[in-house]
Amino acid sequence: MVRQSQASFLLTRPLAQSQRFAHGLIGDVVISPLMEPEFLRPKIAQKPYAAMIFTSETGVQAAAGLRVSLPKRAFCVGKRTALAAAAQGWQAVSADGNAADLAALILAQNLKGPLLLLQAQEAATSLRDALISAGLEPVLAQVYRQKPLPLTPQAVALLQGTAPVLLPLFSPRSAKLFCTEYRRIAGSAPVFVAAISLAVLAELDIPAQGVAVAQQPDAASLRQALAQVTQQALGS
Repeated sequence: MVRQSQASFLLTRPLAQSQRFAHGLIGDVVISPLMEPEFLRPKIAQKPYAAMIFTSETGVQAAAGLRVSLPKRAFCVGKRTALAAAAQGWQAVSADGNAADLAALILAQNLKGPLLLLQAQEAATSLRDALISAGLEPVLAQVYRQKPLPLTPQAVALLQGTAPVLLPLFSPRSAKLFCTEYRRIAGSAPVFVAAISLAVLAELDIPAQGVAVAQQPDAASLRQALAQVTQQALGS
């Protein structure tokens, strides 16, 4: 039986998001961001945009620093992104889900005119492709990139140990980066993974002692999945 004090949470999101997710976790928490945002200043074609599209809070932050005229209406992937957009003055609407939910929300609006889609360089093309297939005109602007970061010494020590590591993963890229780092440091700790989606789980190519997938692509559901693997770890 593994005592709870012997299991640790490893949070790999960018620092601010990891610190926010850490609230409410009971036990040892190690924060080791595997990515940090770098804002870009792409040339954005000036068009009569019907609305903005935000797929992340970081996209909102990047857009707020652009010195160009932007539409006031914004469609956002989730509540936190919508709150961030509203705080910057956009008339924000949340899809409360993932890229597919966001596409469905936009398509239901019967919008006229091009749409300005602000994303990371590494973002998937599924949303843009879905909008194009539906006859809309999404104009892509890559306003930030996520620079990879190595694991911190504290995280390395954790993963080279023998105690269980409880790992929530929020994106396919973070899963891929974690696996690369785990192999690089010759990790030996048993890892219990809570994935926010099946797409994230598909990028996990290291052995995991336990796995749970969130029922919805949001932080609350991921916390529930994390609770499941925590119980698996405690019972191992």
